[in-house]
Amino acid sequence: MKAHVLIIPVLVALTLSLASPSRAAAADDHLAVPGYPAANDVPGAHELPDPSTDYKIAWGIGQGAKDPTTEINPSLPTLARYVNTLAKWGVPKEKRHIIVMFHQRSPDFDIVMTNEAFKAKYGKDNPNIALVSALKKAGVEFRACGQAVRGRKIAAKDINSDIQVDLWAMTTFFNLQMKGFVRAGN
Repeated sequence: MKAHVLIIPVLVALTLSLASPSRAAAADDHLAVPGYPAANDVPGAHELPDPSTDYKIAWGIGQGAKDPTTEINPSLPTLARYVNTLAKWGVPKEKRHIIVMFHQRSPDFDIVMTNEAFKAKYGKDNPNIALVSALKKAGVEFRACGQAVRGRKIAAKDINSDIQVDLWAMTTFFNLQMKGFVRAGN
């Protein structure tokens, strides 16, 4: 068999594999939030992330962890997976407008504390610090409800510097929704 006869099928197969939806995504090692997966590919799926869409999302995080002193809030890994899914499907960082609002006055709210303040209060490291930092590097903004900060009696110096304190979660959610953000989470 001649070499040119083999080259054509190989080139066709290579071209088709590069053009397939599963290859539209970046490799896992280039995801926005290292250490967290993107959503699994689903053959024939209809709704896919659109790289031309501005994703404007206000993500609420209230209660979640069964033991907030030892567990990462379960909403954060879900958010990391979502951010990675957008990145995998080619949505650029400048089109991922995701703002997380920590709210409610439960012990879970202490997620907003610095590691030092958290450790002073609970005798343990804040399990959320690393993931909040990684998400921030991926372009996610973090906010804390000022009313919950006051209700939990957290001093301003004890708030993680990656987290902005707003007056009230309700005000932030309404303002963002009026600017075209959709609300997700709780």
